Amino acid sequence: MVQAALRVRLSPMDDPPIREAATLILIRDPAGDAKVLLGRRQRNAVFMPGRFVFPGGAVDPSDTEVALSGPLKTTCRGRLAESPLPAHAYAAAAIRELWEETGLVFGTPGRFAPPAGWAGFADLGVQPTATGLTYVFRAITPPGQTRRFDARFFLADAASLLGDGEDFSGASGELSDLAWVPLSAADTVHMAPVTQQALQTVARQLPDLGPPETLVVRGQDQHLRAPSAGGPPDPSG
Repeated sequence: MVQAALRVRLSPMDDPPIREAATLILIRDPAGDAKVLLGRRQRNAVFMPGRFVFPGGAVDPSDTEVALSGPLKTTCRGRLAESPLPAHAYAAAAIRELWEETGLVFGTPGRFAPPAGWAGFADLGVQPTATGLTYVFRAITPPGQTRRFDARFFLADAASLLGDGEDFSGASGELSDLAWVPLSAADTVHMAPVTQQALQTVARQLPDLGPPETLVVRGQDQHLRAPSAGGPPDPSG
């Protein structure tokens, strides 16, 4: 059932199936001169060619099997509860895509039994963690595109990265011109519209990196509200 959800979310007419996806928005110095990590998709890419985007991509079957060293915040898990895949799979996919596309590592020192596609990450002596990730935005690619995704966007402080945040030597090459772009100059970058909207959503709440009161869903005429303030306190957010 999980693999079916990964492959087949039928969309209208002859549009390609909608694939589950995850993205990681990394912010450096959120309380000061905030910067965001962006990379340019190759100009010959089928989807969003030449646009600057956050690291991210489709959820792989193995992402549902990877053991995380720390969980998502309770609020984030609740907002992902109705998704077709387990909440931790989206967090794992965002971390894996970050590592593959940039060479940057988000996790904690430790060992885990890696499923397929995770051996290289495990060889670093690092275990992925969802602690420090916040689910902040969702976007569903509209009909008529060459690829369609239902993407969950996670936010994290770049200070949580292991190693040198300037070292992109391990990047796969899928993204070029990787750089920490000042938010004050972000409007000069040729971003995909969905990237621009997600970044604007995040920028409005800085320096707070916690769950937004309202979760914006691009591609649907709805917003998902945070749990009522009248509920029991949740120290994990």
